[in-house]
Amino acid sequence: MGLMDLFSRSKSESNSAQPKLTEAPTHWIKCKSCQALMYYKEVEAQEHVCPKCGYHMRIGVDQRLAIITDQGSFVEFDASLAPTDPLTFVDKKSYKKRIEEGIAKTARHSSVVSGEALIDGVPTQVVIFDFAFMGGSLGSVEGEKIVRAINRAIAKRQGLVIVSASGGARMQESTFSLFQMSKTSAALAKLGEAKLPYISVLTDPTMGGVSASFAMLGDIIIAEPGALIGFAGERVIKQTIGSDLPEGFQRAEFLLEKGSIDMVVTRGQMRKTLGDLLRMMTAH
Repeated sequence: MGLMDLFSRSKSESNSAQPKLTEAPTHWIKCKSCQALMYYKEVEAQEHVCPKCGYHMRIGVDQRLAIITDQGSFVEFDASLAPTDPLTFVDKKSYKKRIEEGIAKTARHSSVVSGEALIDGVPTQVVIFDFAFMGGSLGSVEGEKIVRAINRAIAKRQGLVIVSASGGARMQESTFSLFQMSKTSAALAKLGEAKLPYISVLTDPTMGGVSASFAMLGDIIIAEPGALIGFAGERVIKQTIGSDLPEGFQRAEFLLEKGSIDMVVTRGQMRKTLGDLLRMMTAH
């Protein structure tokens, strides 16, 4: 073996022994805000809030339930409700295929999980959006689950908490999804007539038809720090009005400053805050 062959072999072995920089270990998490690299257990211990900068990472339904409800208290309702394809809709792929992919990804039939739980000891009807299922989009099944949760709240004289994380109304259902905006809003009016509280929790992101209906109808509207909240995206708005927009104008802190929401609450304080509000608003 020649000298050049030896060097070539040594270089090849050295490269194969080093992990590629693009292959980040699964047990390390990179913060999208400050770019800090953290061990996953450290992030989980902080309820998926970056310990370096306080950035609230997106989380799933199970993690959300663990944060806002008392351990072991959640009882799910209407889990078997599943969407149909009334329009036989096809874009880049069929709506039926997208539903199948959503079910495979989340093990759920819709982007909404609803049920009853204790929140800091207070019996409450809870609705949580799962952004992993078709971007948390609002369709006929999601609207029906929300209305049923409202009806249970009225029947049991309980408060209602909806945690939104959505891109808006589901385009694959067209007008059927848009109907859910008025349907849920009308049901919430009945909850108000019954003098029962509705607390809306806005997480990143809460956009489109969800923000234009029930998400902004809460008696109290709470947002997580840094949550993106609005109807259309920044680029669309800028092109429409033809002028620059204030920095961070669709973030929770800006909306709080302008009076569009009532509170910005960290995950660590969310359960106690919800419990205190529910106790105060349901006291007779």
